[in-house]
Amino acid sequence: MSAFSAIDEEREIDRDEFTPGIEPQPTWCPGCGDFGVLKALKQAMPEVGRTPEEVLLVTGIGCSGKLSSYFESYGFHSIHGRALPVARAAKLANPGLEVVAAGGDGDGYGIGGNHWIHTARENHDMTYIVFNNEIFGLTKGQTSPTSPKGHTSKTQPGGSAKDPVRPLSTSLQAGASFIARTAAVNPNQAKEILKQAMEHDGFAHVDFLTQCPTWNKDAKQYVPYIDVNDSDDYDFDPTDRREAAEMMFETENKLSEGEVLTGVYYVDEERPSYQQEKQALGEMPEEPLADRYWDDDYEWERSYDLLDKHK
Repeated sequence: MSAFSAIDEEREIDRDEFTPGIEPQPTWCPGCGDFGVLKALKQAMPEVGRTPEEVLLVTGIGCSGKLSSYFESYGFHSIHGRALPVARAAKLANPGLEVVAAGGDGDGYGIGGNHWIHTARENHDMTYIVFNNEIFGLTKGQTSPTSPKGHTSKTQPGGSAKDPVRPLSTSLQAGASFIARTAAVNPNQAKEILKQAMEHDGFAHVDFLTQCPTWNKDAKQYVPYIDVNDSDDYDFDPTDRREAAEMMFETENKLSEGEVLTGVYYVDEERPSYQQEKQALGEMPEEPLADRYWDDDYEWERSYDLLDKHK
């Protein structure tokens, strides 16, 4: 008997299945880009072939943290900056789950920055969506790690003296094997990028530009946008790390100048995931750990039986 018998079930899937039966009234502000993330995720999941029972959505704290309340699946609302370690543990225990972690730019690039870097470095098989609105929205408009230099806010009334975090470049340097940027104002591209991210075997990081009309009016709507994969003005190979790095650097520079570039920037299909690496070393079983809890005949090992005595 399996605790997750719904996994890999072949049937027709409708996006409406990912809307809760008793749908809570969203508390996002009118015009918030977070609605775009929710819509794209609902559209992408059926195309990946997943049902709500096959999905775990782990969120952090902030406006983005409400995503799991409006999306029908298994959900875990973690504490500030800690969505990724929870998601990692769940994926390692039950690799059959489609694990998606989500958080804001303050939650993910600030408070949870260390987890982001090391999850990318280890290449855990999951999708990480960061709602990037260049501001702390839920706490009423403080400067965030991605706020542009010179941006004025309650915490930086004279303008931020710091250069913003470069999410794409940092993720590449850390070791993510899939890196993309999309925007809430480009729903078709957003759906396709989330689909590609979830189908990727490894750590897929999606920097999702989400406008905040209430607390960050400077960013406006992130329009007009350009898809670097379709534009004739940009020619690079997303599988070439050096070319991807140069394209990311240009993209991050142009955003501060008011030009929005989006698309898939880097894809490495050859690098094994963390789970695959551990299995190759013999340090992780092929059988999902989660299934053992439902196997009455399973004989549990103890840590002292698995490890050699220290000499």
